[in-house]
Amino acid sequence: MRSHDVRFWGIKPNKVTRDGKTVVRSHTVRWTVAGREKSKTFTKKALATRHLGRLNQAADNGEAFDVDTGLPDSMARERSERTRYTHACEYIDHRWPDLSAKGRLSVVEGLVAVTVALVKPGKEAPDAAVLRRALRKWAFNTAHRDDPIPEAEAAALRWIAKASVALTALDEERTITKALSACAHKLDGKPAAAEYYRRRRRALYGALKWAVREKRLSVNLLDDKTQLDWRPPEVVVELNRRRVPNPVQVRALLDAIKGVGETQGPRLVALFACMYYAMLRPSEAMALTKDACHLPNEGWGYLEIDEAMSDGGREWTDDGEVHEKRGLKGRPRKTVRRIPIPPALVKLLREHLAEFGTDEHGRLFRTVRGGVYQRSTLWQVLDKARSKAFTPAQIKSLLARKPYDFRHAGVSLRLNAGTPPTNVAEWAGHSVEILQRVYAHCLDGHDERWFDRIDAALVG
Repeated sequence: MRSHDVRFWGIKPNKVTRDGKTVVRSHTVRWTVAGREKSKTFTKKALATRHLGRLNQAADNGEAFDVDTGLPDSMARERSERTRYTHACEYIDHRWPDLSAKGRLSVVEGLVAVTVALVKPGKEAPDAAVLRRALRKWAFNTAHRDDPIPEAEAAALRWIAKASVALTALDEERTITKALSACAHKLDGKPAAAEYYRRRRRALYGALKWAVREKRLSVNLLDDKTQLDWRPPEVVVELNRRRVPNPVQVRALLDAIKGVGETQGPRLVALFACMYYAMLRPSEAMALTKDACHLPNEGWGYLEIDEAMSDGGREWTDDGEVHEKRGLKGRPRKTVRRIPIPPALVKLLREHLAEFGTDEHGRLFRTVRGGVYQRSTLWQVLDKARSKAFTPAQIKSLLARKPYDFRHAGVSLRLNAGTPPTNVAEWAGHSVEILQRVYAHCLDGHDERWFDRIDAALVG
């Protein structure tokens, strides 16, 4: 049904307060068609102004507006001709204000993987690396889309704008299965890790769901898996047990980290210890404050954490900084996680506070100049520590090669010690299902413990 009864309102700025500062994060255009309220939100005021201007022009030209979509006939025709590429641009614009920096990057990586796969046949494509870079840095980056673009990348975007399949093609099973296959494989054609596949699929699903909501697609085929004759390639979802150090190896690494450099290692040993003894993610350890630490003179203590220092990168944060403060992963904002910590970590944290104190915000871990540690710094320090703590064979192996392996070791230790999975899940900030699917494995050299018990049972 169409109507000429159209009324327009002013553009509404959407404000949020962060760290005591009020900022405008988006702008909403509002209007009514036959008394039904319609709205569309944009990250930049110029985009909202352009959209409102087009609506006003259509009304001045005497066009009828669709009562359901709220669009005039001319804009409705544009929507029906929308490609997968243009929809992806609009989808990231829609999601951008509410996503963290890492969340934005995760969605964009999924959109890139699918967009480059869904193109019309018969047209010579630009260099694949150039196309992916153009999509990632400009087309799918709402904050930088209007920045100057090198000619090679600009040409690649002009190509994808013409070569991208129509959005309506995603109503077809063959197109959806092609998109899923792109999510499930790396650039070299090998199966992607399970977590990468899930992230990309989530981005695809979200874009399809929004298309249905906006009446650009009739159905989201991913809502009914029985309709699709496709299964992702088999990949191992368990953590590789060869990565996970045992308690003796962790203690050797912590001692070695303390001896890395004159200032670097000593300031970081307690951070690595938090990842092991408290099962903190690196981003959670970075944000640890003195107020979150309850450190008795004797016995066990506990940490109460409620935020993380995420390193999303300057291209994806609102303020152009590398890091941004976020709530706990997968939890509502202001959720507090209480984690019991053993005397070994209590001692290390007390020593760290005595030697280095805190900054003006109460944070424990920061560089000599007061900055936030880069992820690469943790990798470099760990690499130097491994060369001191491990044998030549262990140095060449996967054992404790990543900082995150300290957290893996902490979770694995508790599971192998017989701690109920519900407790471990609560302390680690995971679901029980994740623990059983990913972390339920033994520590390096830990099988002997179970061999002794089995031998005793056989003798008895």
